[in-house]
Amino acid sequence: MASGNAIRGSRVGAGPMGEAERGESAPRLRLSFWCSNGHETQPSFASDAQVPDTWDCPRCGFPAGQDRENPPDPPRTEPYKTHLAYVRERRSDADGEAILAEALAKLRGEI
Repeated sequence: MASGNAIRGSRVGAGPMGEAERGESAPRLRLSFWCSNGHETQPSFASDAQVPDTWDCPRCGFPAGQDRENPPDPPRTEPYKTHLAYVRERRSDADGEAILAEALAKLRGEI
């Protein structure tokens, strides 16, 4: 015997009505954007919306512009640096040895 739930398997808003039920869709503007790898992306915007200068390429993630011949440059990515690499940028080896000698002297004096 089937259960008494008549709306099982359906969702809110589901139905055969389509556009007539939801109303008219807003007028759209479809523009092309190109990235430095030559990928074309065509997002659609509302006709009265402000169009951005760049759009992220869904294939490679680089920024894409509307000028096919002159796309935006890809962002420069810095390699990962360890904490020690940052310390070495701020201090020379002589500074590091002086700080180490000062800390060892302090420890030896307290012990």
